[in-house]
Amino acid sequence: MAGVGGEAGELQLLGAWMSPYVIRVKVALQMKGLSYDYIEQDLQHKSDLLLSSNPVHKKVPVLIHDGRPVCESLVVLEYVDEAWAGTGPPLLPADPYDRAVARFWATYVNDTFFPSWRPLLRATTAEQRAEAFENVLPQAEALERAFRECSKGKAFFGGDAVGIVDLALGSFVVWVRVVDELSGTNLLDEARVPGLAAWAERFMAVDAVEEVMPEAGKIMEHYKGFLAKLAAPAGSS
Repeated sequence: MAGVGGEAGELQLLGAWMSPYVIRVKVALQMKGLSYDYIEQDLQHKSDLLLSSNPVHKKVPVLIHDGRPVCESLVVLEYVDEAWAGTGPPLLPADPYDRAVARFWATYVNDTFFPSWRPLLRATTAEQRAEAFENVLPQAEALERAFRECSKGKAFFGGDAVGIVDLALGSFVVWVRVVDELSGTNLLDEARVPGLAAWAERFMAVDAVEEVMPEAGKIMEHYKGFLAKLAAPAGSS
């Protein structure tokens, strides 16, 4: 992986390969050109390093910089942007109001979009999928409006380049597509959310994204196993 020599200090990233929250940090580090040691975590049997680095939430990602852990993906993104402000493109706008708007929508992805989309991810029947899909549509439409507001007619939420909202939402795109394929749904429908649909294509084609984004086929295989466990009778192995 490309790096910036000694400027980065010692960097480690604790993650799980399929996690959108880890993916967004990987893309940010790639955009900044930072070298780091990636340490895959088994979330069923959490390592002592993960538990000691994130004792509050015990979740990934955790970025460890010179022995000091930074937790929660959006916090990590802001930390990376500030700690390496002169390296690579900025992840947050320079204007204070635009920064506040970007933070709002990045938080919206985590706190509103994902909880609304999660029932579709976990649906195991046609009825569940239909209901879950209808419930998440308003959030997709809100993000369509957010894209128009944040992009100001340019390619990304961040304007000409990928920013924090692009990373927050873009890390879910491969998962959204995989879930849609299995569910027979189309959340990023060109007719309903044309700006978001075109944005998703542009985001997935960004070099830094292509270099670290897991393959859809690998995500699909993992997702099918996840659904099989959900559908299994209680108590079965």
